[in-house]
Parts: sequence; structure tokens; C-alpha cells
Amino acid sequence: MAPAQTDPSADRNVKQAMLRGATRRCPACGKGPLFSGYLKVRDHCEHCGEDLSHQRADDGPAYLTILIVSHLGAPLLLAIYMAYRPSPISMLIGFSLGAVVLCLALLPVIKGAMVGLQWARRMHGFGAAPAGAKPHPGATA
Repeated sequence: MAPAQTDPSADRNVKQAMLRGATRRCPACGKGPLFSGYLKVRDHCEHCGEDLSHQRADDGPAYLTILIVSHLGAPLLLAIYMAYRPSPISMLIGFSLGAVVLCLALLPVIKGAMVGLQWARRMHGFGAAPAGAKPHPGATA
């Protein structure tokens, strides 16, 4: 399918784009898959043809994932220790496994949301006009 022709100056719904990305769907149409692997973003949406190669999530999703998991894990660790006094090895094993599983589950969700944010805010080339297209009359250089 050809990419949808929309007004290049129209605002994009940030919340909707981030929710679509978080569900691992194309931020533009919400139907095509965003990833071709665990974290590999597709170059183009299979459904609407939106160019997704502009995304630059880099290390942002990993930092946010670690921040969220550590802020969830630290109070839980303290609460479980104070309530049950488990052995150190059982806490080490339990919280290590929990942190790994939670990180693996959250990482693609956060990366998808970040790609959706970049698409909605027209960052890193997501708002660029296609080759050969005339610039919008109100656009500035």
C-alpha cells in the first residue's frame, strides 16, 4: 500500500501514537507490526507503508526500563524483607529473575512508545516531505 497522504503540517496525536507503539503496532495506522524481531524496528509499515527507518531510540528505552524496574523492585525488596525475612540467597535469586523477566517484558513496550513519540513529534525525519514533494506554503526553512 502507498503511504497515506496527509497534511504535513497537521498535528499528530502523541498519546495515540505512543499507545500504538507500546502495543508494538505502527504509530501511524495502528495495524501493521512495528518490530520485525524482538527490538528491530521495521523500515516500513506493512499495512500503510509509513517509513519507520527514521527512528532513533538508541539507549533511551533501556535507561527507562532500568529506571522503572529499579523503582518497582527496591520498595518491593524492602517490604518482602521486612515482612518475611527470607534468606539472602532466595532474595537474590527471586529478585534477579524478577528483574530480568520484567526488563525483557518492558523493553519492547517502552521502545515502541518512544518510536511513537518520535513519529508524533516529527523527530529525526519523520516529518520530512517525500522526495520531489513541494514544501508546504507556510513552512519555514
